[in-house]
Amino acid sequence: MKRLFFVFAFIIPLVIHAQTIKTDVLVIGNGDAAYAASFQAFKSGVKTILLTQKEQLDLNKITENKRALLPFYQNFLKRETENSKSLEAPKPKPDKKNRPKVNLVDSTLLLNVINNTPYTEIKRSGIGWEAKLTKDKSIKAKVLVLADNSEKLLTALKISTLNPAFSSPLNYNENTYRTTVSKISSGARFLSLYGLLIPDQENLLYIAKDQIEIGQAAGATAAYAAFFDTKTSLSSLKRIQGELLAYKHALMPFEDVNATDTNWLAIQKVGVTGIIKAEIKQNKAYFNPEKEITYDEIKQPIKDYYYKAQIWFDDHQNIPINLENTIAMLCYVGNKSVEATKTELQKKWNKNYKFSSKYDLKKVLTRREFAVIINDYLKPFDDVNIDKTGRVIR
Repeated sequence: MKRLFFVFAFIIPLVIHAQTIKTDVLVIGNGDAAYAASFQAFKSGVKTILLTQKEQLDLNKITENKRALLPFYQNFLKRETENSKSLEAPKPKPDKKNRPKVNLVDSTLLLNVINNTPYTEIKRSGIGWEAKLTKDKSIKAKVLVLADNSEKLLTALKISTLNPAFSSPLNYNENTYRTTVSKISSGARFLSLYGLLIPDQENLLYIAKDQIEIGQAAGATAAYAAFFDTKTSLSSLKRIQGELLAYKHALMPFEDVNATDTNWLAIQKVGVTGIIKAEIKQNKAYFNPEKEITYDEIKQPIKDYYYKAQIWFDDHQNIPINLENTIAMLCYVGNKSVEATKTELQKKWNKNYKFSSKYDLKKVLTRREFAVIINDYLKPFDDVNIDKTGRVIR
């Protein structure tokens, strides 16, 4: 699953003619999470149906406490107003590289919305799902995302309770933060992929209706299983994280680095690895990007990620983490030329990285600068795997 899974498309309201409608992802619900899940699944390139039990979203009825979400709602509804244009526009060619053999889907039909339509039953259909709309009309999907009342689902599964996806507090005493697929807006919290997946329930995601961040994570996770025709239990954490980051969806809950920051992506990636840890104050996480990086805070995390770093740090005790020493370390660990790296970094410093400081080998680096350089030259997020507990696999 490369960025983008991935085809851009437009919403076409669905007119039900067929007895059985087939889709990749079915999202059921009326709240923000359902909109976010269906929109992300669509953007990730799989055929998606959003089934609501109310009238079409009306921007004039958005409550004051949800005004911050207005741009998202506008973006969602914009697709419906462009239906006629989408039918006339040339269709993008699908990216077949590393793509499994699947039936090609018209990109203008990737997201369909069925408003104000109740469903009478949900049941298993193989490892997928079937939602009955009437006696003779139903929707079949590979993956179900439920952001609605679970009563009918509990009946189908013959169980008494089912808990929605749950978030966890950011705690560096454990490594599960490395398995994050979303920050949570309420403080220093994150959603682990394994807090989203349901044990023993394949291709089913159950999320609270008003948590938009969890909705987006659910959409990407559902899209991964559908796109690769696999089970949710076989989800690739790194691919799903990469997909969400590609859409500016934060994985780490840093209060002081937003998506408009030039170095946001590098900071998010390095933040996920824990090589640079946030400061947690009053249940909020601060990356402190302009604060100077210290030897003690990076020594052990980098040694955990790279064998060769253990030798380098043993040979270089308690030194300042200036640019010259950082270059020496990353070149030793990454088998790179010191002089060539110095030349490259001097060119990238202000032009590519957009740093406000001057290139100076003796300058102690800020946490921002160190994160960007390490992300660019060692790529700990992209190239180092972790297990389900967040432990580094080497």
